[in-house]
Amino acid sequence: MSAAPPIAAWPAAPLAGKVVLVTGGANGIGRGIAQAVLGAGGRVLIGDLDTEAGHACLAEWQRDDDAAFQPLDITDEASVRAFIATAVQRFGGIDGLVNNAGIAGAHGTPLQDMAWDEWQRRLSSLHGAFLCSRHALPALSSGGAGAIINIASTRARQSEAHSEAYAAAKGGLVAFTHALAVSAGPAVRVNSISPGWIGTSEWQAPSRRHAPEYSAIDHAQHPVGRVGRPEDIGALAVYLLSPLSGFTTGQDFIVDGGMTRRMIYAE
Repeated sequence: MSAAPPIAAWPAAPLAGKVVLVTGGANGIGRGIAQAVLGAGGRVLIGDLDTEAGHACLAEWQRDDDAAFQPLDITDEASVRAFIATAVQRFGGIDGLVNNAGIAGAHGTPLQDMAWDEWQRRLSSLHGAFLCSRHALPALSSGGAGAIINIASTRARQSEAHSEAYAAAKGGLVAFTHALAVSAGPAVRVNSISPGWIGTSEWQAPSRRHAPEYSAIDHAQHPVGRVGRPEDIGALAVYLLSPLSGFTTGQDFIVDGGMTRRMIYAE
């Protein structure tokens, strides 16, 4: 009879040597993911329209060999193409892509008053995920173990009034995720993360950074007892980008402190 598999040691730096691109990586959840990648031993290129925040990241990280910033408009194909090319040229390849950039606010104009241009703009996260994935796939596929993460939202499943465009974009990202996972596998795994309430006030450019202000009720409505933080999303992103999740693809992971599982009754 053959011996049982031995106890496997966990890697101290699960992304050691890995190159990860993070769109919208200069602020909020994107910055939290980028910092988690660096903390896990990886190298990162962040792309963002916010050049103040992008340069602030590099100045505060002081990781010149491992981190870089490039202005990026995810709705401009030439900008996306240049972003991917920069990563390949600087780091020699790409192992992971995090499609995070897009309109942050869920609330918009009432649908009957919404112009076509505004509808299109609010779907930018979905359009950007398409463009970035399209141009990154050749490099991600070349090593046979690439990974893509699409940042969706719990708004893909539940809504407030006047958030149709945002919900459509995030719901589209969840569907895009499982479709691309089937098409891109086995060389590239594709998953999505759907954050709930994540506080980002301390994760902005210096000129906009401020301490969070939450009430006891804000924290208490989460079964874990607090509002989420960008590092909560970053921790899961590291797992999904690393070989530790090698049997995981096409899935959406809700990270909301249990908020969407709590039943709420009017009093």
